[in-house]
Amino acid sequence: MNAPTYIGRFAPSPTGPLHFGSLVCALGSYLDAIAHGGRWLVRMEDLDPPREEPGAAERILHSLEAHGLHWHGPLQWQSRRHALYEEILTELRTRKLLYPCHCSRSQIRRNGGHDNSGCRARCGGSSPAALRLVCAGGEEQFHDIWRGQLRQQIREDTILKRRDGLYAYQLAVVADDIDQGVTHVVRGADLLDTTGAQQRLFRLLGATPPQFGHLPLVMGPGGLQKLSKQNHAPPIDDHKAADNLSAALAFLGFHLPRGIEGESPEHILHWAAARWQRHQVDLRNRQITPPDSIAFRR
Repeated sequence: MNAPTYIGRFAPSPTGPLHFGSLVCALGSYLDAIAHGGRWLVRMEDLDPPREEPGAAERILHSLEAHGLHWHGPLQWQSRRHALYEEILTELRTRKLLYPCHCSRSQIRRNGGHDNSGCRARCGGSSPAALRLVCAGGEEQFHDIWRGQLRQQIREDTILKRRDGLYAYQLAVVADDIDQGVTHVVRGADLLDTTGAQQRLFRLLGATPPQFGHLPLVMGPGGLQKLSKQNHAPPIDDHKAADNLSAALAFLGFHLPRGIEGESPEHILHWAAARWQRHQVDLRNRQITPPDSIAFRR
């Protein structure tokens, strides 16, 4: 049997339990994969221990399963993949595409951005330093599933390893997507601005970038910031999985008929996957309506 042509993934960070905005993202990525005959993977992005909440990873996984969002294939943990990241850094260092950067955040702010060429010439030494990828200059073009053809200028050399020795998100996410054969990345619109730099790294590593698609954001109180763990978003109630899925589907532009509103999560997901149409996704960033007041439509 041929391998599926679509491999998607959901990659939460264990900095807190799953909230409604994360459920919308997980659901959208899951349905897009299933509707296209693909596989859906889950990868725990546990790269930043100081920000992690004890027990959050297990709670996230329990919430996914309680909502019928069962992943295909082994669960991956980024904290167990350091050897892969070091291998890539070694390759880039050999190709002279890495350099140490001692610039502080305050320096970068004062300068209105990172001085790429100046830092390459000036920074050095053995004290703790970030590792930056030589990549600034030019632009990346990509076709977003929902937003069409986009262009992004690469203005800053990307940090691949932080000054504190932790691997940066930009390195790990690309390395893991390549290693797992991910073909489609469906995620929140808050990550849209990172896409060009990630695509550049894919290409520098000789890999074909996945197709990206960015879903609308659930906004918090006041509608000024996205709902997030940092903004103390309340966790979803796993005992109300059907209601949560109904609300998440409505946010994405799909409304359950009254006949299945009380069915199991698996039944609801089967109904939704059979009716998933990309053009129907509502791309407006907006606040949510409480799940118990979502109107079910025939």
